[in-house]
Amino acid sequence: MQRDERFDRAESVIRTGFWVNAVLMVFKLAAGYWGHSDAVFADGIEGACDFVALFSTLVALKLGRKPFDEQHPYGHGRAESLAALLVSLVIVATGVWIMVESVHAVIGRDFKSPGLIAVFAAFVTIIIKEWLYRFSQKTGSRLESPALLAVAKDHRKDAVTSISTLIGVGGAYLGWRIMDPLAAGLTSLFILYIGFQTFRESANDLMDGSAPPDFVGEVTRLAESVARVEHVHGIRARRSGQYMIIDLKLDMDPAMTVKESHGVATQVKKLIFAGFPNVGDVMIHINPHDEKHEDMIRL
Repeated sequence: MQRDERFDRAESVIRTGFWVNAVLMVFKLAAGYWGHSDAVFADGIEGACDFVALFSTLVALKLGRKPFDEQHPYGHGRAESLAALLVSLVIVATGVWIMVESVHAVIGRDFKSPGLIAVFAAFVTIIIKEWLYRFSQKTGSRLESPALLAVAKDHRKDAVTSISTLIGVGGAYLGWRIMDPLAAGLTSLFILYIGFQTFRESANDLMDGSAPPDFVGEVTRLAESVARVEHVHGIRARRSGQYMIIDLKLDMDPAMTVKESHGVATQVKKLIFAGFPNVGDVMIHINPHDEKHEDMIRL
């Protein structure tokens, strides 16, 4: 998959979620108002927060697809991780807000009797948001896009929230009016967990967290399969948006000429590119295999 195609697919998925979320937000606000349900109306307000998060993700993808330049020699991929961080903060803020509102409702015994339109709105939201989650998760996993995966988790959060809303509104519609704030309070805990998980993953990328061990192991295996490569060591990898940037050291015969060793290094790089479409760059250092060498690093 070419670079522009990767970003086009990610942007297409997020645009779909953006406009579907906009229509759903208006519907929930109307249903909450006319159906006399604070829970559904609050769900609509939450949709407005998601609207901001999705818009910021679209902006991040616009920045992230820009190629490297003199000011950003490693590209602009970190914009996606920044967007994922923003989405995680929106998720956490939503969880805190829902928890506070539910506690206030229980303490103040502010219970209402919602209409059937409110129950219907919660049911429709579950179906649509779960579909958006699966749609976004599938493409996000294939592209390994941190921004798209964060958006997918946000959709799942909305689906779970709406399940709670449906249980609460449905119970209140049948006469158990306290069920609405109680269900919302329990769901807020799950929302906070999703937000924390998304924050941790995006922060790990921004802090140059290590790549998964299986990824590093497979890259090592590919590099050592190239003829005249004695050993691979000092391999590191970090994420930059949808791409991984790899640093590795090759131990080779010290009698090889510079041209020969460069040719082997080029073979290694081509093989890694062919095996991993999400690798953006591979930086290779060559060492003589018959000498002990000290890695010089100040980090």
